[in-house]
Amino acid sequence: MRTLLTLVTMVVVTPVLATIVIVAGLIGVPNRPGGLYDRIPRLWSRLALRLAGVRLELHGDQQLHQLESRVFVSNHVSWYDIFTLLAILPRYRFVAKAELFKIPLFGTAARRAGTIPIQRENRKAAFQAYEEAAREIRGGASVVVCPEGTRGDSYALRPFKKGPFVLAIAAEAPIVPVVVYGTREVQAKGSFMIRSAMVHVHFLEEIPSAGLTYEDRDRLADECWQRMARALEQHHGVVSANVSARRDRSRQKTPSLVES
Repeated sequence: MRTLLTLVTMVVVTPVLATIVIVAGLIGVPNRPGGLYDRIPRLWSRLALRLAGVRLELHGDQQLHQLESRVFVSNHVSWYDIFTLLAILPRYRFVAKAELFKIPLFGTAARRAGTIPIQRENRKAAFQAYEEAAREIRGGASVVVCPEGTRGDSYALRPFKKGPFVLAIAAEAPIVPVVVYGTREVQAKGSFMIRSAMVHVHFLEEIPSAGLTYEDRDRLADECWQRMARALEQHHGVVSANVSARRDRSRQKTPSLVES
């Protein structure tokens, strides 16, 4: 019953809210902090969480009240990770796979709201997406990225792509590692079933990137991975394979913003 109610409501509400965002863009409503483009996605995501019966518990969220732009780096196991982060983060931009922007209305509205599409298989296009994200950070917005690239089948961390960390270095923005736990119980990858659950969101101590160079990208990614892996094990008993053993080793000799 919960699944049906959620799906039906979201199918009805999403086009309405998307149309509002699209029309606002067409008539020139400015994208300013706390404005319509911030409020509509937050309203949409909070509705999704309420319908699913999600209860949120935040840990270390004092950092959310700081004004400095950041790169939030999150694990990703469920669509409800996205709803959760949309509902609680301050002014931000998501970096999302380009396929989502092909969805009628939703894709156009997401772009109007500032979501940045990334073509993961196209290195040049991915470079351009992260350059756009860096400009948003310099303009005062935080950026949310999921460096695992796609949803996982378990909470154990998978290898991180390096692009988000090169982005943080280029923008000289601190990284906030984020661990979301409980969303697989709400809706697991490949399942349509939606269940009520408690979702924990851990905002870990930020990692500075100012003064780092492109050569520091691996170390920065590894440090973030290790902190998130320790938090998953400490708080939820999830053990991830050692990053040095699982890292994607397909490196390019020519410097590029996006590492595979």
